[in-house]
Amino acid sequence: MRLSPIGTRMAGLSGLRSIMEDVAASTADTSAEEWLNLSIGNPAAIPAAGAMWREALTRALEEDFDAVCGRYGPSRGSAGLIEAVSAYFHHAYGWDLGPENVVIGPGSQMVCFAAAALFCGPEPDGAHRRLVLPMVPDYTGYQGLCMHEDGIVGVAPQIVEDGEHGFRYALDLDALARLDDIGMLLISTPGNPTGRAMDRAELDGLITFAEARDIPLVIDHAYGAPFPRIGEVPVEPVRHPHVVNCFSASKAGMPGERVGFAIGDPRYVGAIAAFLSNSVLHAAQLPQVALAKTLREGTLDEVTRDAITPYYRGKRELMDALLMEQLPPDIAWRSHSGAGGMFAWVWIDHTWFDDVELYRRLKEKRVFVVPGRHFFVDATTTALPRGHATRCFRMSLSAPEKTLIDGVSRVAETLEEMRAEAN
Repeated sequence: MRLSPIGTRMAGLSGLRSIMEDVAASTADTSAEEWLNLSIGNPAAIPAAGAMWREALTRALEEDFDAVCGRYGPSRGSAGLIEAVSAYFHHAYGWDLGPENVVIGPGSQMVCFAAAALFCGPEPDGAHRRLVLPMVPDYTGYQGLCMHEDGIVGVAPQIVEDGEHGFRYALDLDALARLDDIGMLLISTPGNPTGRAMDRAELDGLITFAEARDIPLVIDHAYGAPFPRIGEVPVEPVRHPHVVNCFSASKAGMPGERVGFAIGDPRYVGAIAAFLSNSVLHAAQLPQVALAKTLREGTLDEVTRDAITPYYRGKRELMDALLMEQLPPDIAWRSHSGAGGMFAWVWIDHTWFDDVELYRRLKEKRVFVVPGRHFFVDATTTALPRGHATRCFRMSLSAPEKTLIDGVSRVAETLEEMRAEAN
C-alpha cells in the first residue's frame, strides 16, 4: 500500500495511542488478576448523569425517531439543537446568537480538526501557517489535528511553585509573541492533563494576540463552563470576533455518542460547517435531540451543579490526600494545583526519574498511568527545565476510590525502588 505524505502522518500510531492500545490489550483478559487502571480518559459513570442521558435518549427515540433517524439532516446541525444552544447561551451569558454563529459536529475534536485543516497548512506563496498550542502540556489529541509535517508548535509555560508539593503552569505570552506563521491558536480550559484553567489576564492576552494577528483562537471547554465544570473555572467563556468556543457533551457523561458544537463569528463557523458537510455530512441526530432536551429543560445544569462538579472535587481532594500520605516525603514531587479536574498531574523532580520507565515498572505491578511526555509536542526540545517533560505523569480521577488508593500505593512503592536503584 502506498500512502501520501498526509496519509502517512494520519495513519501513524502516536506514542500515547500505542500506550492506550497496550492498556486495552493487557486488560482484555478478564480472567487475569484485576488491573488498577489510572490511565483512563473516560468520564466517571456518575449515576445522575447516566440517568439524565438515558431518559433524554429514550424520549428522543420515542418522540423523534422517524424524523431524526429516518432521513439526513442539515450539515450545520439540527435546527432544534441550534435553537436550544442559542437560547441557552443567551440565558447564561446574554449572547445573541443566530444559526450562522453555531455549528454542530460529531464531537468537539472533529470541530477542532476541521478548524486546523481550514486555517493551517501550506499556502500558495510557500509559507506554512502552523497550529499553535499556546501552553503545553495540553490534550494529546491536538497533535493529530495537523495533517502536515512540522505543522504544530507547542509553547512552553512558565512554572510557578506553590508550597512544598504544589505547582502550576502559567501562560508565557512573550514566548508566544516570538512565533511567526501562525494559522490558529488552540487551547483547552480547564486542560487535560493538568486541570488548569486560564485566568482573565491570560484569556485577554490570547484574545489580543489573536486579534493583532487576525487568526482564530479556538478554546476547548470540554471540561469547563458552562458544563460539565469538571475542573475549576475562574473565568466564564467570552464572545469575541476572533474566538471560536467549543463545547461537548462527552465529559458530561455521553462520550460514546460524539456530539459537540462550536460558537463563533460566521466567517469561521461557516467554513467549519462547510468542511463538515464535505467530510462527515453531519453529526448523528439522535444525540443532538437528547442534548437539546437537556439544554432546554435545565437538566444538564442541574446534573452539573449537583452531581458532576461535586464528584470530581471530592475525587481530587482524595487524590491530594493520598499523594501527601503515601508518596515518600524525601522525594521531590509536586502535583499541579487546582480544584476538581479529571486528572492528577504529578512532577517528580529527580534525574533518576523517567516517565516511560515508571510506566513499564507499574505495568509489571498491574497498574497503568500515562507518561507525561506525550502531552508535549516535542518533549526533548520544549523550553522547560531540563527533563521536565519526561518527569511528569498523569493519573485519572475517574477510577473507583479503591483503585485510586491501591494505585497510588503502588506508585509510591515503585518510586522508592527507582530511587534505591539509582543510588
